[in-house]
Amino acid sequence: MDKIRKALDLARLERQHQLDDAPRLLDAVGSAVRRHTPIGVIAYSGTRVVQVLPEYLETRRVVAPGTPGPASAGFRMLRTQVLQRMEAQHFRTLAVFSPSPGEGRTTAAVNLAIHIANDHDHTVLLVDMDLRRPAVAAAFGFTPEHGIDDVLAGEAEIGDCLVHPEGFERLVVLPARQPVTHSSEVLAGQRCRELVAELRARYEERIVIFDLPPVLTTDDALAFAPHAECGLVVAVEGRTRREDLVRTIELLHKTPIVGTLLNRAANVPDEH
Repeated sequence: MDKIRKALDLARLERQHQLDDAPRLLDAVGSAVRRHTPIGVIAYSGTRVVQVLPEYLETRRVVAPGTPGPASAGFRMLRTQVLQRMEAQHFRTLAVFSPSPGEGRTTAAVNLAIHIANDHDHTVLLVDMDLRRPAVAAAFGFTPEHGIDDVLAGEAEIGDCLVHPEGFERLVVLPARQPVTHSSEVLAGQRCRELVAELRARYEERIVIFDLPPVLTTDDALAFAPHAECGLVVAVEGRTRREDLVRTIELLHKTPIVGTLLNRAANVPDEH
């Protein structure tokens, strides 16, 4: 725990020049958030709707809003802090990073998307941008018929690929169907840039969350990073090395980081 805290302190100092113009993450907790007109019930007439099984979600560590316990409380707190930081800068696209594989990045992205969508002022589009090892669809237990890989290849339209997991109002998933050859070149390309701009522009109240490959194992995340307005870094207590976390923050120096999520933290108090 002390190693992670030291790494976060060091990373914060190294990037202070970038964050001086934005409110601190912890300071933002008590600040006012610009509120939208609440969004009513959405009818998904043109979007594929898939059934999700609660028992399956539990095996994948997907935490439904309202679930009692520290995990749900933690994601609600994360949602509030992330939204406040993003709204302060008028950001609506968020990339979720991690230094290495196995640090719970996709699980964190899924749970954050679910909890932001539970806020009645926002809709959420969760996009699987891990074009090497797509995992978002598997987190919900469905097989994509089309994916963002097809869109980037010019073989499908966005509307053909969207999926709404039943029971998660205001959440839509844009999955990846299969791995892509030369994925970093695809992510850095003009088509990907245009696609991200289109996704951001469609709905004013929408937050777009991108799940990306690990930063230190391939260049995919760095290739995509300029397309996102801000990022969240996922680390694991007792597993993420200090030097890996610091190096990740250094490599993402051009991307505003709204915070770092310490995953699988020990000694988390129960919710009262």
